[in-house]
Amino acid sequence: MNIPTSTDKIIARREGATGFLIFNNPERRNAVSLEMWQAAGEVLQQFAADDAVRVIVLAGAGDKSFVSGADISKFEDERASAEAQEKYAKVSAGMRKVLRGTGKPTIAMIRGYCIGGGMSLALSCDLRICSDDSQFGIPAARLGIGYGMEGLRRLVELTGPSVAKEFIFTARRYKADAALRMGIVNEVVPAAELENTVRAWANGMAENAPLSILTAKRVVDELMKDPAERDVAGCEQLVRDCGASEDFIEGRRAFMEKRKPVFKGR
Repeated sequence: MNIPTSTDKIIARREGATGFLIFNNPERRNAVSLEMWQAAGEVLQQFAADDAVRVIVLAGAGDKSFVSGADISKFEDERASAEAQEKYAKVSAGMRKVLRGTGKPTIAMIRGYCIGGGMSLALSCDLRICSDDSQFGIPAARLGIGYGMEGLRRLVELTGPSVAKEFIFTARRYKADAALRMGIVNEVVPAAELENTVRAWANGMAENAPLSILTAKRVVDELMKDPAERDVAGCEQLVRDCGASEDFIEGRRAFMEKRKPVFKGR
């Protein structure tokens, strides 16, 4: 089922329990404009509010690129001044904040280039699955762009500080096998198998208990914070909510009855 969006450069649809958000600018390797960031954020909010959506998948149109970063052709219109640059950064960061904040699992389905802002977007997802012809990189040092804490936090969490510095200092492009070794992606598959692999991951997660997934996601996110900033009480409440849920009862009964559980997220 296709979902209307405010621009044809963002495609949204729901397939069963999976919501797909597709960056549709293949002629520019799915470079992202301000309008696209805004529309993508709106779609994510719709998916987050839709109980029928259990998993969210982000992808790029075509076979050349996931997202290659900002649309440079729009710079004169959208980033020509410091004020315009600040607005662009605020909107794009806001979309990634919505992505990270949703309680549903998110998967970046990566084929081709995953560069700059595209890599920041992929790193904002919970999981990343890529084709074997994918390439990763952050060319900020070649463009004079400064990456702040928000832009580098996830890279450091996944790879450690030394590899994160390597990415920025060298501005190299890395192949899929290197990204797997570094911990940037969860799985590398042949290009022809990418969509089916991602659908299998999404379908499998969609069958699991949504409250259990939400709890795990929130607890892991809190563990990545400094101890003084962690919401321990909130995490403990989420665990209690799982124990008091209908899904917990369903899970126990299904186990005893040797059948597949049907979870409802409550």
